[in-house]
Amino acid sequence: MTTVRTDVLKIGDKFATLLGDEVNVGQAAPEFTSVGQTGWAAINPLQESKGKVIILSAVPSLDTDVCNRETRRFNEEAAKLGEDIIIYTISTDFPMAQKRWCGAAGVDKVKVVSDVLETEFGLKYGLLIKERRFLRRAVFIVGREGKLTYVNYLPVLGNEPDYEEVIAAAKQALG
Repeated sequence: MTTVRTDVLKIGDKFATLLGDEVNVGQAAPEFTSVGQTGWAAINPLQESKGKVIILSAVPSLDTDVCNRETRRFNEEAAKLGEDIIIYTISTDFPMAQKRWCGAAGVDKVKVVSDVLETEFGLKYGLLIKERRFLRRAVFIVGREGKLTYVNYLPVLGNEPDYEEVIAAAKQALG
């Protein structure tokens, strides 16, 4: 049974319906399958990057100003990080739209994947906005052992995360 929350996040002046349970620091990061930008290939980011520190950046759509800035910023940060920290941006945009956007934006360090088919990530992390079928903005860090070490659900869709805080938390998770 999917948890339904109607008193957490507003879009405009109305509360949105959020589907799924929020996750917390210390719990095992829920496994999920998303879709890559090539041939709709199934990707499990947690398995693909096992043993590394993983930043999961959930955004509504790359074609919006805030998501555009956020993904570009995380791409700049990813270029400065070592191979032991992997950043994924996840949206419900179609994979071909993500591929086009990444090419136009020069985003090549962040791995951009889609939750459009099953919305498994959105449901397992409590991010899916029922009325719009896109994700609430949030950032998660998964440590090397697969546990969540950082969780930040942004209170307003238009807010950007604290990038310095996220990068510092990721570096701390390296151990």
